[in-house]
Amino acid sequence: MLRKFYKMHGIGNDYIYFDCLEKPLSDPSGTALKYSDRHFGIGGDGVVLICPSETADAKMRMFNADGSEGRMCGNAIRCVGKYLYDFGKTKKTELKIETLSGIKTLFLTVSDGKVSLVRVDMGAPALSPEQIPVTLPGPEVVQRETVIAGGRYPITCVSMGNPHCVVFGGDPAALDLECVGPKFENASLFPDRTNTEFVQVIGKNELKMRVWERGSGETFACGTGACAAAVAAVLSGYADRDRDVTVHLRGGDLIVRWTQDTVYMTGTATLVFAGEVDL
Repeated sequence: MLRKFYKMHGIGNDYIYFDCLEKPLSDPSGTALKYSDRHFGIGGDGVVLICPSETADAKMRMFNADGSEGRMCGNAIRCVGKYLYDFGKTKKTELKIETLSGIKTLFLTVSDGKVSLVRVDMGAPALSPEQIPVTLPGPEVVQRETVIAGGRYPITCVSMGNPHCVVFGGDPAALDLECVGPKFENASLFPDRTNTEFVQVIGKNELKMRVWERGSGETFACGTGACAAAVAAVLSGYADRDRDVTVHLRGGDLIVRWTQDTVYMTGTATLVFAGEVDL
C-alpha cells in the first residue's frame, strides 16, 4: 500500500511526516524503526504523525528511530505548523498543537505565502527531580557534581516535557559522543533514560551545544534540548532571564527565551521533499 510522506527538518533534526488527519497509520512504531534507517529506508531521526485533535488544531505524535514514542520535539512541532499552513490545512498563523506533553502554541511567520519561522511556546520547565525524573535528592539539580558515565560531571537536570541532563564544559566538538552519550542516556539515575546536552558557554547569552537524544543517538539539533540548555545557563549564571539566548547546534541556531512564565523557542522549518512509500 503506497502512502505519501513528507521529509522535513528543523535545523537538521529531520523526521518523516505522515498526514493522518483523515487516515491513521496502523504501525507508527514499526514504521519509524524501519524507515528511519538512512541506508535501507527513507532516513530520519524518526517519524511524526499529524493527527486530528479534539482539543487543539491538530495533534502531533512522534516516534524515535528506535520505535519508542517521544513526548515532545521542539524541532518537529515547528515543521507540523509549517505543513498545516503551507498545505492549506489552516489559514491561521497562531496554532494550538496537542502533544503528550500538553498543548503547545505556535506563532507562524509567513513570507511569500510560506512559513519561514516558527516561535513555539514550550511551556514552563520542570526542575524538581521527581518531575524530570532523576533519582537525586533536593529541590533542584543544578551544577551537581555527579559520578556518571565513568567520570564526574557537573549536571543540571531539566524537563521540557521530556528529561534532559545538561553538562557545561569545553568545546563539545572534541567530545567522543558516540561513547559517552549512551552511558548518560542509560544511566541508572534516570528511570526513563535521558537526553543529554553537552554545552560550551561562548559568551553571555550564547551557547554551543551537541546533543545525544534518547532513542535516536546524536542529532543535528534538539529543540527541547536547546530550551533545557538555556534554562540551565540561566540557573548557572551564564545567561539572563527574559533575554534571547542564541544556541548554536550542529544544524543551525535556535533562539530561546525563558520568561517569567514560559520558555519560547524560535527557529526555521524546512520541507525537503515529498514521496510515496510502500507500507
